[in-house]
Amino acid sequence: MATYVVSDIHGCYDAYQQLLSDICFSEDDTLYVLGDMIDRGPHPIRVVLDLMRRPNVVCLAGNHESMAMECLPFLLRQITDETISALQAGMVEQLLTWQLNGGTSTMDEFHALDPVKRQAVVNFLSELSLYEPVSIGNRDYILVHAGLGNFRPRKKLWDYDLHDLVWARTDYETPYFPDRYVITGHTPTMTIPSNPRPGYIYQNANHIAIDCGAGFDGRLGCLCLETMEEFYVECQ
Repeated sequence: MATYVVSDIHGCYDAYQQLLSDICFSEDDTLYVLGDMIDRGPHPIRVVLDLMRRPNVVCLAGNHESMAMECLPFLLRQITDETISALQAGMVEQLLTWQLNGGTSTMDEFHALDPVKRQAVVNFLSELSLYEPVSIGNRDYILVHAGLGNFRPRKKLWDYDLHDLVWARTDYETPYFPDRYVITGHTPTMTIPSNPRPGYIYQNANHIAIDCGAGFDGRLGCLCLETMEEFYVECQ
């Protein structure tokens, strides 16, 4: 029985499947996925559909799921003259922003689904949590996609807003808590200046950054919380 954490799969379905094989993921294990399952890579919806069927996987929302959920309910609608005429400028801007941030592969696979599966995907994404406190052994963790923006030591987790949790970058040089570790994705570890191993999991000041650049010519990184063993799969 083991607990694993991964983030920012970004549609790299083959790498994700290889990772599950490498960690010998079983029904007795638990996997936490810290958002950004979709966009950029070739098969984001295949990743989501696989995650949806696994009862021992806990998925959190990332900024890419947030962008998707601004658009997917509209894309559920049948395209008619009425829906096109009702398309507001704000929705056009949201669709373009999502597309510019790698949403095209998600849109394409989403459109290829039958209506029942499309609705199931939207329902799944709409119910994602924004953070998850986890205790393993004698260690306490906060799992979140981007971090705790506008951090204050006495601030409750539920007082952080969507932007704080899925968009704001973490300050990896400043410990937020003396007795809790914050595990994040969102910021590719090759972009953290103090990381001595760019593109690999970075630990410092009670922070653990696990976005190793999948979807950006990097790799998929995974951490076992019982042993702190690291696993990596190169993304093709």
